[in-house]
Amino acid sequence: MTSTRPYLIRAINEWAIENDLTPHLLVNAMDEGVVVPTQFINDGQIILNISPTAVQAIELGNEWVMFSARFSGKSMNIEVPVDSVLAIYARENGQGIFFPEEDGSPGPDGGDDKTTEKPVARKTDKPRLKVVK
Repeated sequence: MTSTRPYLIRAINEWAIENDLTPHLLVNAMDEGVVVPTQFINDGQIILNISPTAVQAIELGNEWVMFSARFSGKSMNIEVPVDSVLAIYARENGQGIFFPEEDGSPGPDGGDDKTTEKPVARKTDKPRLKVVK
């Protein structure tokens, strides 16, 4: 079964834009395949503004989020595997969705096991989400 994550990312992004809000991605910058400006990484994470005025040629695909953006005046191509997106939310009100970090095993194999792991994965991420608000 395919992951719901890319569909939810697209939905929250569309919702934010339609409501004149600024969509932001919280990304685990330490994951393999993530291409972001390293000088903006904080505690292994980076927050990316993906509003239409901030990015060009955005692709919110099922496997990758890709776009071009300017950082300190320099244009850069950003590449983020969908599984590295930890959250998508509106900057103005913090509304959005937080995704638990995955173990690399896609698909639902056991709801009870994943429920047990979620608090451990979210323990360090929850305060970071409050800081963003």
